[in-house]
Amino acid sequence: MTRATKIVATLGPASSDPAVLERLLRAGVDVVRLNFSHGTAADHIGRAQLVRDTAERVGKPVALMADLQGPKIRVGKFVDGKVTLKNGTPFVLDAGRTTPGDAGAVGLDYKELPRDVKPGDTLLLNDGLIVLTVDTVRGEQVHTLVKVGGVLSNNKGINKQGGGLTAPALTAKDMEDIRTAMAFQADFVAVSFPKNATDMEMARQLANVAGESLRHKPAMIAKIERSEAIPQLEAILRASDGIMVARGDLAIEVGNAAVPALQKRMIRMAREMDKLTITATQMMESMINNPVPTRAEVSDVANAVLDGTDAVMLSAETAAGMYPVETVEHMALIALEAERAEDLQLDADFTNKHFGRIDQSIAMGALFTAHHLGCKAIIALTESGSTALWMSRHLIHVPIFGLTSKPGSERRMALYRNVYPIQMPAHTDRDQALAEAERLLVKRGVLMPGDTYAITCGEPMGYPGGTNMLKVCRVG
Repeated sequence: MTRATKIVATLGPASSDPAVLERLLRAGVDVVRLNFSHGTAADHIGRAQLVRDTAERVGKPVALMADLQGPKIRVGKFVDGKVTLKNGTPFVLDAGRTTPGDAGAVGLDYKELPRDVKPGDTLLLNDGLIVLTVDTVRGEQVHTLVKVGGVLSNNKGINKQGGGLTAPALTAKDMEDIRTAMAFQADFVAVSFPKNATDMEMARQLANVAGESLRHKPAMIAKIERSEAIPQLEAILRASDGIMVARGDLAIEVGNAAVPALQKRMIRMAREMDKLTITATQMMESMINNPVPTRAEVSDVANAVLDGTDAVMLSAETAAGMYPVETVEHMALIALEAERAEDLQLDADFTNKHFGRIDQSIAMGALFTAHHLGCKAIIALTESGSTALWMSRHLIHVPIFGLTSKPGSERRMALYRNVYPIQMPAHTDRDQALAEAERLLVKRGVLMPGDTYAITCGEPMGYPGGTNMLKVCRVG
């Protein structure tokens, strides 16, 4: 059984060595995430080239995702690098402070905080480990009482329980980073902290303009990590190509207990709207330092797979961890085992469904036919990858092969669940294209003599959105 769920791995000091990166790709990485919170434009361009070169050497399509930093909602620096806050003591967050902080007060990278909070609000610092209650706001100073203390070090993040911080999703740095990402033709751009569809529409417009000279348009991924994004989820999905269930900041704002149900809801809604999903944050966190995951982490990854996510993501585990390759290997095995237990309800998926487009109807017909005939594979000859995307929104244990002449479409399909992209020369003759598709899959050992498969294409050939033919074939 081929693994359907894709793996996104973050590149960092632990994985930037060419030999380690090659092992990661061979272990199962499908998408490499470049974290724009760290490094220069030159660093990202160099790493992107390293990934492309390594993927070519390994012989597999690997997509690049540029993950924007977003607004820096953080405290400033401390004289000694950190302080210990004690329960019940006062602590001041001072937007006007320019000197390093101490145990009584610290400056802010986010200067709007005094205007975003009021007495009684709860602020969560350092991923929620430190809890402050706002007492008063005096000019540029937010006076708080430490409710849950602990060690607070330089530049730790600030969240407001329940949301409400007004920081814009796209900063000046993000806008410059989008231009950098388009210089190396990033396949996906992940936007941090979007609150509504407008944030995603603006990011897409900036990316399309920046990529215009290269005729490149990336897929846009909305990172759902603000409580304000939840009521706007459907609108955000319509403005995006997919979402990332970014459970870290989201959990801080809405509470840990609310996240599992939200994860299921988000993945279900995205699949129903033909959008992509990536499940992220602390999936294999213990493997930063340990060679095996905890039982809880195994269950977490498996549950995301059973929810129907397109991909599971690794952050510090591959960027800075001691066991980056082993982490990917474990994650791949967990995903594969979870997929064996999937409850397929393909017939129910089509009940009361109406398809207004010919190409979408052909895609659904291919799924239904392959499922009931027991086909060995589904082949989608596709220019844009849309046919393969529609097919991948439904759980089926028949692998979908997206054959395209477009390198960009091939890489983008690397994130689609249960889709295996293959680059194939463009053909204008339908019969030649169908014969070449079969030959490619026979050569790869996917199809054997006597196997049946379903294949879709458009006639005339070579027009995006033109899929209008479904054929069921048997290998001679």
